[in-house]
Amino acid sequence: MQYRTLGKTGFKVSALGFGAMRLPMAGEVVDRDKAIPMIHRAFEAGVNYIDSAVFYCGHDSERAVGEALKGWRDKIVLSTKNHAYSKNDTKGWWHHLNLSIEKLDVECIDIYNFHGISWEKFTEQVDGPDGLYKEVLKAKDQGLIKHICCSFHDGCDNLIKIVDTGLFESVTCQYNLFNRSLEPGMAHAHEKGMGVVVMGPVAGGNLGETGGEFAGMFPEGVASTPELALRFVLSNPNVTIALSGMSTMQHVEENVVTAGREEVLSADELAAIDKAMEQLKDLADLYCTGCGYCKPCPQGVAIPEIFRAVNQLRVYGATNAARASYKQLVEENKEDKQPATACVECGECEPKCPQKIEIAQQLEQAHELLACNE
Repeated sequence: MQYRTLGKTGFKVSALGFGAMRLPMAGEVVDRDKAIPMIHRAFEAGVNYIDSAVFYCGHDSERAVGEALKGWRDKIVLSTKNHAYSKNDTKGWWHHLNLSIEKLDVECIDIYNFHGISWEKFTEQVDGPDGLYKEVLKAKDQGLIKHICCSFHDGCDNLIKIVDTGLFESVTCQYNLFNRSLEPGMAHAHEKGMGVVVMGPVAGGNLGETGGEFAGMFPEGVASTPELALRFVLSNPNVTIALSGMSTMQHVEENVVTAGREEVLSADELAAIDKAMEQLKDLADLYCTGCGYCKPCPQGVAIPEIFRAVNQLRVYGATNAARASYKQLVEENKEDKQPATACVECGECEPKCPQKIEIAQQLEQAHELLACNE
């Protein structure tokens, strides 16, 4: 396993981090019998950074991570996030912090993030004499957290502004083969001494398949598209950690091997990737990572599942599988898994989407694409 310094925190962290957003589930809770052995296998292979958040895995991720940390706590850098953004409700912010500490069953959180910060949230709710930043300073003084960090969902210019505040020691942001828009901001963060943690290195699973349009387009010696995606992220010298949301033991085994490779992609290989991705640009327009921030939909529309099927068809050429999964939604007609036609264009989901997808419009197109054989 390769190790790098997480910016101003000084932590020596593994190049591969364990993202605890997509742990295997048993109904509405994390499947401990599967998830904890996966996390332990990653730790045994040298992964020493794990990241969770208040509402991941139906609000059960932190508790599962806390259970997995037993016997490992002093060897692992623990990261979680607080999504409470109202300076008029500091009690709410403290409630989430204390609940995280309780669920994780720790005395102190190593990396504490403002979850999904934007420049607007920062200026209106975090900064200033009455902003939430003063609360996180109190928590640090009390020994409840060690390092003040953030995860970021906004444009590159605003990432640079966030970096230049000098208030954060590391930033977690999205970056992968499909989405390279934050590259200049990441370089700026690294230059200023911040750690750069990449979420979605495999594009929320969109790069988790091989074949289709990808076949034969990438350098020789790459065993799978996920391997290429992870190597691409880790080849960027400004990246500290590639945070992968692993949901199976196979994901763990494959990723630890990839992250253990010291050689980076060559200039020729990167050029080949650029050429291939330009060919795929139109196909990858619908960049949904499956984060689920758009949910719950008042009409029960299965937004992430529908968009995943669209990318299955467009990018990977898995037409039959994509249409079959959509047909299943239609036929099962579950209250919380409705097809695209159930959308009433209320607009409630769109402000929540980190990718700024025009969801209602894309759902209409998705139905035309996926239901054409009905």
